[in-house]
Amino acid sequence: MKKYLLALDQGTTSSRSVVFDLQGRVVALAQQEVPVHFPQPGWVEQDPGVIWSTQLATAREAIRRCGVSADEIAGVGITNQRETSLLWHRQTGQALGPAIVWQDRRTTALCAALASRLGPDFVHERTGLRWDPYFSGTKLAWMLAHYPGARALAEQGLLAFGTVDSWLIWQLTQGQRHLSDVTNAARTLLFNLHTQQWDDAMLDALQIPRSVLPTVLPSSHDFGMTHPDWLGTPLPIAGVAGDQQSALLAQACLRPGMAKNTYGTGCFLLLHTGAVPTPSANGLLCTMAAATDATPAFALEGSVFIGGAVVQWLRDGLKAISSSAQAEALAASVPDSAGVVLVPAFTGLGAPYWQPDARGTLTGLTRGTTLAHIARAALESIAFQSAAVLQAMNRDTQRQGGQPLTELRVDGGASVNNLLMQLQADMLGIPVLRSALTEATAWGAACLAGLHTGLLASPQAWAQHWKADRVFEPQWSADRIQTQMARWERAVKQATIAP
Repeated sequence: MKKYLLALDQGTTSSRSVVFDLQGRVVALAQQEVPVHFPQPGWVEQDPGVIWSTQLATAREAIRRCGVSADEIAGVGITNQRETSLLWHRQTGQALGPAIVWQDRRTTALCAALASRLGPDFVHERTGLRWDPYFSGTKLAWMLAHYPGARALAEQGLLAFGTVDSWLIWQLTQGQRHLSDVTNAARTLLFNLHTQQWDDAMLDALQIPRSVLPTVLPSSHDFGMTHPDWLGTPLPIAGVAGDQQSALLAQACLRPGMAKNTYGTGCFLLLHTGAVPTPSANGLLCTMAAATDATPAFALEGSVFIGGAVVQWLRDGLKAISSSAQAEALAASVPDSAGVVLVPAFTGLGAPYWQPDARGTLTGLTRGTTLAHIARAALESIAFQSAAVLQAMNRDTQRQGGQPLTELRVDGGASVNNLLMQLQADMLGIPVLRSALTEATAWGAACLAGLHTGLLASPQAWAQHWKADRVFEPQWSADRIQTQMARWERAVKQATIAP
């Protein structure tokens, strides 16, 4: 009897595979790190072969650990780091060069030139996005221009482009399927939210031949069968979604007005807005939510580029801690940051600022400043950035006649930090509900697969299992929130480097 679901969770720093039962309980999990390379300032790359080999190895290991036959797994769901871009040869399946990671900033000048020539509305009205190197389209344009022979091969129809989901589907099906889902397609700069098709004007602007692009499907759909050599038996790939949309689904944010924030390498706050695209006037993105059927769903999103990664910087850069888990204790050893403000613009600033040239700054230092104050400022920087996004989200919502958010559901590795979650509730002025789901991103992909295979009847079938592990109630006054946010905004201005 089919009673399990396998989720492949390919993230920025690791590949993970999780076997779930139908109540969302983790039956088995396997994980391997994926190295990230920084060959030049602003460049961020990964090895496509390592992305695939680690994901396959963890899938096999998770099945082995759960002690069940692969025949008992109903389907496979894929969730992935978004915007990371790959280009490979259709005949050999070999990538032409490194995967360019979402954090990469090498196309900053190209984005500035396009913005100057075409204006911001050109891209925003079509795709809901902005001219920013964060997104996949300019990465693809760069690869076609710089990988040896890429342009000629593309014009011959011999190349395939994809985000990580497409790369994994291609490998799992041994080149039989070149596909993506709407959530990943919506992060490329090339997908028109209104027509739900690749946009000819965007393709022309970036000089991208349509032949390299995957076919786009709803998030819960038939994405092909895994080759029997990989997992012992063919399994249907039945759900695909970018990691943040997958988490939105798993957090049971299924109706307009519900929002979640995922605290991972970056932080990503998504607000479900319903069946119609909702443009932002406050620096947010309009994007696709995971589609459980042919009816599109949309969300507003604020992307914070450096979230939990600032804790890694404390560990690896400053050597202030020996493990990420020590950050909370060090930060909690002082009552506040003593005026120290850290703006971790290590790869520019995302929403709502969109300053790709910004650089990290540390202000407010005195002779009395200690590593504990800097650690406290590092945690505060995560909460400050997310609070700025939520404030922008509330302005957009109220502009359209809606109500401000009354709660925020949270997940991700850094959400286990109680001090950070309390700071977040204090800065937002609303309760922060930490999900009891320890694997929200992976569970969302599993749900999509379960829905298509018939193992789960409807989204409500998993929504009823959602519950909070802990609720963090705000303790700051409105005046204190305003004062602290004003201090943060002053520091952000100092981090912005003039052209």
